[in-house]
Amino acid sequence: MDLPIIVGVDGSEPSLRAVDWAADEAVLRGAPLRVVYASLWERYEGTSLAADLNRPSEKVRAQDIVDTAARRARHRQPDVKISTDVLPEEPEYALVRESRTASLLVTGTRGRSGLAEALLGSVSLIVAGHAQCPMVVVGGTHDNQARTGTHGRVVVGVGEKPADSAAVRFAFGEARRRGVALEAVRAWRWPARETTDHPLMSAEPARLHEQQAVEALETALQDAPPDVASHRRAVEGRTRMVLVDASRDADLLVVGAKRRPGHYGLQLGRVAHGVLHHSACPVVIVPERT
Repeated sequence: MDLPIIVGVDGSEPSLRAVDWAADEAVLRGAPLRVVYASLWERYEGTSLAADLNRPSEKVRAQDIVDTAARRARHRQPDVKISTDVLPEEPEYALVRESRTASLLVTGTRGRSGLAEALLGSVSLIVAGHAQCPMVVVGGTHDNQARTGTHGRVVVGVGEKPADSAAVRFAFGEARRRGVALEAVRAWRWPARETTDHPLMSAEPARLHEQQAVEALETALQDAPPDVASHRRAVEGRTRMVLVDASRDADLLVVGAKRRPGHYGLQLGRVAHGVLHHSACPVVIVPERT
């Protein structure tokens, strides 16, 4: 039995953009789509209901929210099998539990103010740090519509342990489904403590760190499937900034997040945290078991 794609909704336009993206992904994977609303969501994020409900917020029931999301998904992808559920519990607990039986968990961004959706809502951030399956956070657009791929590439950030990386495997799968190239990116920096006074030796430390980045990329892509074009790029700079910059020309940005058994704190990492807030394209957080 195919595991479903689960999309968490709350009636807001950001969550309905996530529904659009999830419906498209369900078609690519041939998977069912499950629309879930955790009814205590508004305790954390406030009520920001979609305009197409056209009813005062105090009269909108939980079932209205999932029904509206399901209609939107059916309108976008009529052939996708869709189910809905209302879960009367805290959203972060509900969605993390749902991730245990999902192929993919999808949410939108929810900032706490109207400033910009570069800020991630607290629920999505907490769930991203604990989800047991890959989780996609879909950012905003000016017209509240999820975009189909236009750049023709999936970008994956290559971490410190590139061999057998779950994030890289996931990225190859997404590139294959979309029929696009995969670009593996590894950032490198020249630590200040490795400076040298000799002008002829000043470039050596930089070349060493760049070469280490190149070797990590080669390791990550050593089992690249032959039907996916792959490219490697070593870039000097802070990892978060390098990946955010790469996201501007990508359809999807994939990063790994370590999951430590028995550890109950937020398991996200600074890089994943940073790109979730500032990426220009949807971000996938892939659990990396340690």
